[in-house]
Amino acid sequence: MQKIIIVCALILSELAGFAGEVFTRTLKLMGSRFEITVVASNKSEGDQFIRMAIDEITRIEQLISSWDPSSQTSLINQNAGVKPVKVGSELFGLIERSIQISKITDGAFDISFAAMDRIWKFDGTMIQFPDSSQISQSVSKVGYENIILNHQDGTVSLKLPGMKIGFGAIGKGYAADMAKALLMDKGVVDGMVNASGDLNCWGEKPDGSPWLVGITNPLNKNHVFSWFPVENSAVVTSGNYEKYMIFDGTRYTHIIDPRTGYPTQGLASVTIFAPKAELADALATSVFVMGKETGLDFINQLTGIECVIVDDLGKIYYSKNIERKTTEK
Repeated sequence: MQKIIIVCALILSELAGFAGEVFTRTLKLMGSRFEITVVASNKSEGDQFIRMAIDEITRIEQLISSWDPSSQTSLINQNAGVKPVKVGSELFGLIERSIQISKITDGAFDISFAAMDRIWKFDGTMIQFPDSSQISQSVSKVGYENIILNHQDGTVSLKLPGMKIGFGAIGKGYAADMAKALLMDKGVVDGMVNASGDLNCWGEKPDGSPWLVGITNPLNKNHVFSWFPVENSAVVTSGNYEKYMIFDGTRYTHIIDPRTGYPTQGLASVTIFAPKAELADALATSVFVMGKETGLDFINQLTGIECVIVDDLGKIYYSKNIERKTTEK
C-alpha cells in the first residue's frame, strides 16, 4: 500500500530553547522509508537512541518477514495444510490481534491476503479485465477463518495447502509502536517514529502544546487541508491515488478486497487516528475496502478512533468526533 507523506509540524527552530536537541535519521527499513526523531541531551545520546530504534525495527522485520525462509512467519506458510508451527508469544499475539480485526471488519482486513493471486496490474499494462472465474480463484486460499490458533500449545496452523499470511497492512504500524515503546522505556520523553506514513508521536512541543499533524490533499500533495493535534497517539494515512486503472470509465485502485478479489473504488486516501499505529494501519486498509459510507459508520462506532476520508474526486469526509483545526482546503 502506498503511503501518503504526513506533514508533521515538528519545527526544529522552535526547539532551540528546549533542554535537549532534536536528532532525526531517515533510512530504509522493512522495504520502506522510516524517519526516527528523538530529543536527547547530545548527539552521542541521540545517535544511541536512534540505533536502538533501528535495531528494534530490524528485529520486528526478521520476525514477521515472509521473504526470510527462516522466519517464524515463513515457517507457518511453509507448513500450510501440513502441521501447526510453534511460535513465540509476540508473533502469536500479533496474529491473534489481526484475526480480531478481521472479525470486527467482517474480513475487510485479512492477513491471509498474502495467498492472493496477483492477477491485477496497475502499471498501465492491463488491457483486459479478468473474468469472474479468475477473480474468484485468486482469493480461493484467502480467509482468516482458516488461521487456527492453539493457545495451549502456542501454535499457529493454516488449514489449506497454499495458504499464506503476511503483515503488509499492519507490520510497519506494529514496528512503529514497538520502537516508540522501547525509546520511551529508555527515557526518551519526546519523539516520533514515521514508518512511511505510519506516524507515532509522543511527548509535546517545547511550549507545552501537542504536536500537530497536517493531512495532505492526495490530489494536491503540496496542500495541507487540515491540522490535527497528536497527543501520545498514532496517525496512519494510506492512499492509492497513483496506482489505479480505468476500465469502461470506472476507476479501480490497487487495494484489493480480500473477500471478493476485486479492487476498491471511490477513495483516494484514508487517515486513521488511533492509540496505536498497529491498529490505525489495519483500520486504514479496512476503511478503504469498506468504502466511504460503511467505513465512516464503522469508525463512528469505535471509541477513541477517528478518521478523515478523501474520495477520488477530492471531497473530504470526517468522522463525527474528530477535532478539526482547519476545515478548508
